Amino acid sequence: MHPGLYALLCVAVALTTFTVLHQRRMKIGCAMVLSAVCLAWLLGVTPRSWWETLLTEWQQKPLNETTPFLFVTLTGLVLLVNVLGAAMQETGVSKRLAPALQHLFRSRRAALAIIPFIMGMLPTPGGIMLSAPMVRDLGDHTGVGRVRQASINFLFRHQLETVWPLFPSVPLIAAMLQVSPGRLLAHNLAISLSGLLASTLCLLVWGFPAATSTPAASGTPPRSRQQVANLLHALWPIALTAALYVGLGLPAALGILVSTLGFLALHRVPRTQWRRLFVSSMEWDFALLILGALLYKLDLDAARAVADIADYLRAMHVPVPILVFSLPFLVGYVTGVTMPSVAMTFPLLKVYMGEGPSVQMGYEVLAFAGVICGLFVTPVHLCLALSASYFGVPLGRVLRELLAPTLAVAAAAFAMALWLG
Repeated sequence: MHPGLYALLCVAVALTTFTVLHQRRMKIGCAMVLSAVCLAWLLGVTPRSWWETLLTEWQQKPLNETTPFLFVTLTGLVLLVNVLGAAMQETGVSKRLAPALQHLFRSRRAALAIIPFIMGMLPTPGGIMLSAPMVRDLGDHTGVGRVRQASINFLFRHQLETVWPLFPSVPLIAAMLQVSPGRLLAHNLAISLSGLLASTLCLLVWGFPAATSTPAASGTPPRSRQQVANLLHALWPIALTAALYVGLGLPAALGILVSTLGFLALHRVPRTQWRRLFVSSMEWDFALLILGALLYKLDLDAARAVADIADYLRAMHVPVPILVFSLPFLVGYVTGVTMPSVAMTFPLLKVYMGEGPSVQMGYEVLAFAGVICGLFVTPVHLCLALSASYFGVPLGRVLRELLAPTLAVAAAAFAMALWLG
């Protein structure tokens, strides 16, 4: 058997292991670690092989590209995002966000889309449920059907996933390909904007029902200074984190730590409560998710499997653009999670993408679009399942509404790959 084919079969078995464990209600982080251990066993990677690979990284790579550095910074990011979300709830800032958006945007179309879009800037686990009650209340009051509400809540929450640095896949890809954050975001913006445009046309323009009533008025006049202040209070920590990452190259974990501490100080949360807030809101299983995703990458590096797989795929004469899109799509569809999909597929496709100054950004865009498209149409995506369940609608009807925006993202990605050569 060709070594590349054997390595691909090992990845398929490990991926199946992860999917089965996750579907059997095992926590996602535990399932990811066990799946990575399974891959190591199949590939013959020992703890000593891991250690030797880590030493090689330390000697040959910059610090910010080594596995330990990525584990610390990405874990800090996913844990601290939860802390900031809890701090916003504790201070009442998150509760004032939806009323502010409804008052500042007179259009019910704009309000319905912007609520999940803004909430999506803080990608807390299960965070789709933060915007769901607001979207349902506004949609019910203005005559928008529940299927359309669920689709809007899901799609607009995920439009920033390819460009927003608080999603850990973005800094992970930047480190793996040795690409500056600004360059990565500039190219990925094409698929983000295409998804946003298609979602707007398909969900907010075509077939959008006429209003049955208008949103209830409150004592605060539209476009008041207080509503603007409420919006800014919710957005400035997120904007500061993104600015520090893109502008200064500060790891997103450090940026969100600075923002969270500043937020707590500005809102005069007693320091005696800070420790409780940090400890109670951290979801440690997501640290295992990061560990498992990085172990996948370490397994493939230690076994030198990437070169073998690339040789096999070349021998099969699979067109490179089809391969670069379809492999992440399939993994994203099966797992329903962004981080593992990126960790499993990008090392395999790195031989086509390249790295550093010579990286082929068209293929990076195509691969990331494959992950996103797979996540948009898979029933195992937790956000999609939660959204359909909350709005009380069949998952199949929601998936039909997501199909056209998903195809638009794929088309934009292939166009970018062709344009960039």
